[in-house]
Amino acid sequence: MTDRPSISTLTLEHRIPQDWTADPWAEVRPLIDGVDVLGEVHPEGMAPSCRGWRGPGESWPLAVTAVPRRVLISEPTCTVGCCGGLYVTMRREGGRVIWDAWENTSDINAVPTEVHFDAAQYEAELARAAADRGWEEPVDTVARLLEQILVDSGGFERWSCVLTGVRPRREEPDEPEELALPEGVDVEFSASPAPGTPACSYRYELPLVPDRSPQEQARRLAARILADDPRRSAERGDQRVASDPSPRCVPVPRTGGGRLAP
Repeated sequence: MTDRPSISTLTLEHRIPQDWTADPWAEVRPLIDGVDVLGEVHPEGMAPSCRGWRGPGESWPLAVTAVPRRVLISEPTCTVGCCGGLYVTMRREGGRVIWDAWENTSDINAVPTEVHFDAAQYEAELARAAADRGWEEPVDTVARLLEQILVDSGGFERWSCVLTGVRPRREEPDEPEELALPEGVDVEFSASPAPGTPACSYRYELPLVPDRSPQEQARRLAARILADDPRRSAERGDQRVASDPSPRCVPVPRTGGGRLAP
């Protein structure tokens, strides 16, 4: 009788990607027995973003049940169709979680062997990582809190708008000073001018304010965005201007348009 594989330990580590323009949120990278297996097998790839760890446990990227599930565990910053991705099939068998049937669709053929985890340790590590905020920089905390306030408020729906994204914006050290935006948070939403017409996109580019807590900044920014129809003060389409501590934006071409007061 063949012995079952030994038990490995899963550790989940938050890492802010070097190419954060592709996805500014931290990836949650799985280490197997302390080894970054994804980095060895699919070095151009990124693990699923921490945004995927905010919902209920069954929705987390690495959640498992008795039913096998094929998961894209590492993908490039372009597309899987362009540079390939790394897949693994996950399932739970009694007291073990098993990762097997690895598939690397990039030009690299090597894949890990079948991996077994203790189910209790595995599930505890998933819960720990989902609750972990220790990795956050102030810009991450402001973005996370601001998104939660905007979603809970229902303010965009009141104006027939849909919030499509809230993203931390990090400083770009190699960007010329005259082109660089300060560290801050980008808020994106869309709205349809009339039924049956294409949706228009809108954007705020909001800088952080030094010496203020992330909680205070998130509340302050949310209050200013939600004070009126956001289409009056947000940038429309691809328009982009430099910002200061208040969310100043190019007004939408409409009667009564303006910008938020400092």
